[in-house]
Amino acid sequence: MLVLKRIGRQAGRFVLPLALAVLWQAAAIWLDKQTVLPRLDAVAAVLLHPTEKILITGSLLENMAISLLRVILGFLLAVLTAVPLGLAMGYFKQVNRMVDSTVEMLRPIPPLAWVPLILAWLGIRGVPDVFPFLATSPVWSGIQFSTLIIIFIGAFFPILLNTIQGVRSIPREYIESARTLGAKGLPLLVKILIPASLPLIVTGLRIGLGIGWMCLVAAEMMPGSSSGLGYLIWYAYELLRADIIVAGMAAIGVIGFIMDRGFRWLEGKLFWGGMG
Repeated sequence: MLVLKRIGRQAGRFVLPLALAVLWQAAAIWLDKQTVLPRLDAVAAVLLHPTEKILITGSLLENMAISLLRVILGFLLAVLTAVPLGLAMGYFKQVNRMVDSTVEMLRPIPPLAWVPLILAWLGIRGVPDVFPFLATSPVWSGIQFSTLIIIFIGAFFPILLNTIQGVRSIPREYIESARTLGAKGLPLLVKILIPASLPLIVTGLRIGLGIGWMCLVAAEMMPGSSSGLGYLIWYAYELLRADIIVAGMAAIGVIGFIMDRGFRWLEGKLFWGGMG
């Protein structure tokens, strides 16, 4: 009986998506305009052949791999800067006073608002301009610095703010007890600050990765881009291939869902003993 209840709960998650799919397909058949509302079987034909070349942009799988590499690089850059700065701002009042106003002024600016300036500063320069031996790589040759910076900006602030909050949420007696026992400097950071603030840091990482992924797709539509899911969608729009547009959107949604679930699983394993 318990097994049947679990199956029922799991099946309930698919009721709404299936209903929306049925409505979409019915509307597409009724409208009969593939350039406006493609049928789901046409979209499925693209998704079920991810290694076949699409238009002139490479395969769906290749564009997914390039987008994932871009978001990972931009996200790692944000982690390596936001987490140390967040720990410093959360623990040292002097650092917080120096940086907080600047952070709060820059934070409300949407990442895409930076696009014109970043393009003016960096142009369409990419990794091969620094490492010429990567110019022939089908993946690395398409990694532009402007795209990485947009992803970095999107992921940076959620990670920073959650790290600051994580440090500030540590009970003061924990830190005072550690100091009494002689902990200071690096031991205090490694044994007290990072472990105690880790739950909120991981939450910030999860939110930052999600925002970075959304920024990536928009950044791939910038001038000079020639690969990635965002570019694929834009190029398909210019050719009125709505089936490829929807397939690209579906790939973006699935990847984003998997990344979010991965972080939820990590949170469950780290902080809830596998529950949640």
